[in-house]
Amino acid sequence: MALTVSDVDRFETARPRLEAIAYRLLGSASEAEDAVQETFLRWQAADVGRIEVPEAWLTKVLTNWCLNALTSARARRETYVGQWLPEPLLGGDPMLGPADTAEQRESVSYAVLVLLERLSPRERAVYVLREAFGHPHREIADILGITETSSQQIHHRAKKHIADGRARADVDEAAARKVAEEFLTAATSGRTEPLLRLLTQDAVSVGDGGGKVPARTKPFEGALAVARFLRGLFKPSAAKRAYVGGAPGIYATTANGEPAVVAVVDGRVVGITCLEVTPEGIVAIRSQANPDKLLRATEQWAAQDHREAPLHTL
Repeated sequence: MALTVSDVDRFETARPRLEAIAYRLLGSASEAEDAVQETFLRWQAADVGRIEVPEAWLTKVLTNWCLNALTSARARRETYVGQWLPEPLLGGDPMLGPADTAEQRESVSYAVLVLLERLSPRERAVYVLREAFGHPHREIADILGITETSSQQIHHRAKKHIADGRARADVDEAAARKVAEEFLTAATSGRTEPLLRLLTQDAVSVGDGGGKVPARTKPFEGALAVARFLRGLFKPSAAKRAYVGGAPGIYATTANGEPAVVAVVDGRVVGITCLEVTPEGIVAIRSQANPDKLLRATEQWAAQDHREAPLHTL
């Protein structure tokens, strides 16, 4: 049955919310777009006139498609080259979704996206639908085909796993940019001492190159090891410029609501480093360099106004 203009408009109105759910569930913008497109195809094939609550129907179809995708993704990640990290999104990207409450901001932070990988697909779905989008447990139960009590238990368990792995300081955008600027000043100083003052003693640094960009397969652990690595990473060199096709300009910004440092060459984002901040200092540095996971960031960068000069050039 062909969709009417009204039916298409109804779906397009729901698209931003569906993309935001899918991104949180999958940790990938490109996979989130695929999930929403699959949902549209099923909307197109359905008898739309008989669907009483379109938003609930679309959420259920999307979520269950994502659960299937997560199951197969886990198998693919077992053969992934090096460390797997989610795809970061620059501040202002509509796929980040709602950010009105602390729970919504937390659910899409880069640190939490990493922690969500430790949950089962069902735990991940319950956590996202409840924390980020405020679905009552009876609706979540209907979406996942479980009881309301099960939904409550799964949510409690998932929330505890996330809380056990987090000690984050909630900072606004201005404060996040300031942290990123301070980090960049320290990282480009050529000395370890300024970095050591910013890092916690148990700080870690993880990089994802996807086998396409050189990245250490194991994290650096401990403030001194991380500081020494970062000192070398942010040291300008002809080799780095040759590898990425130019001199990267380094900017302080935000990604997923956290302080971030972005490397850009001729308008192309070649790296995003996300900083996890606690009251004690920076506890984790996560760098995404896999070009497949920077395509949307490049599009978003091009769509924004960047009149300011980079704070540093490698």
